[in-house]
Amino acid sequence: MKPLGPGDPLRLGPYRLLGVLGEGGMGKVYFGQDGQGRQTAVKSLRPELAHDQQLVQRFLREAQTARSVTGKGVARVLDAQVEGGRPWIAAEFLAGPDLEQAIATHGPLDVPTVHVLASALAHALHEIHGAGIVHRDLKPANIVLTSDGPRIIDFGIARPEHGLTLTTTGQVPITPGYGAPEQVLGHRVGPAADVFSLGAVLVYTAGGQRAFAGSHVAAVQYEVVHGQPQLFHVPEPLRALIAPCLAKEPGMRPTPEEIAHAFVRPRHVEKVWRQGSLAPLIGRYETEAARLVPAGPTVTPMGRGRRGFLTALAGGGAVLALGGGTAAWRLKDD
Repeated sequence: MKPLGPGDPLRLGPYRLLGVLGEGGMGKVYFGQDGQGRQTAVKSLRPELAHDQQLVQRFLREAQTARSVTGKGVARVLDAQVEGGRPWIAAEFLAGPDLEQAIATHGPLDVPTVHVLASALAHALHEIHGAGIVHRDLKPANIVLTSDGPRIIDFGIARPEHGLTLTTTGQVPITPGYGAPEQVLGHRVGPAADVFSLGAVLVYTAGGQRAFAGSHVAAVQYEVVHGQPQLFHVPEPLRALIAPCLAKEPGMRPTPEEIAHAFVRPRHVEKVWRQGSLAPLIGRYETEAARLVPAGPTVTPMGRGRRGFLTALAGGGAVLALGGGTAAWRLKDD
């Protein structure tokens, strides 16, 4: 975490800002704390961009979509306002590595842990789809592992189930190798696209290698549409469970409910994250998060001003993930 700079606010709404977690072309993510001592990640749009109403609306749609999903499998958005012309969104701070970092540090997960992860993610997708939302960008970097289990983050390109794809000529707002064939082709996208992405995530998790590879983006996307997934590194017991998720035709893929049923969960599933092989790694992130909070009393929350306070949100948008893995947000330039 970096210290606050000269142009950084000391407070946004009821949140005291303690440092900068990261920044990108659109804004910054601050580490904050409310009057009850809760750690938060507060994302603020850059002041020079706040005059662009279309961009502001797009920014605030992040909170709208995330708030429509109330299950425990996603990171919760706590508040969203426009204060003094500066739009910001506050989300819970997640202490833990994202799945990409975990695999890079720990290596592929064992078969029982993959079962637990797959079941938890399938349940989370069921919650997301139950809210009428398609995530559209499920990938290892958008899954944070905490001591309470995995959490899906970043609804940056999420849309209602009936929404058309965002893909346009020359633009691919999906991560190559994880977006479904229908996304690559610019077709209408439904919940089955998230199932395809889940299959690709599980291949990487279980084998340490991507399901679709290529020397450049176009080659990877060609493999997604026309090639076969590379499952050689996936342990045999898992191949038959994961392969159906990667079917080219959306209608041939299992539903999240079927996936959750197929992957067996142990009775005391919480032990996987608190006592399993990943527990020490998760613990290091929790320790670092605790160090970010200064000693002493917290500041009493300020009253919410009238100017620009958003009392109701409705639309589609994004909880994101910061690259450091300790916050539940990532800044994007798109």
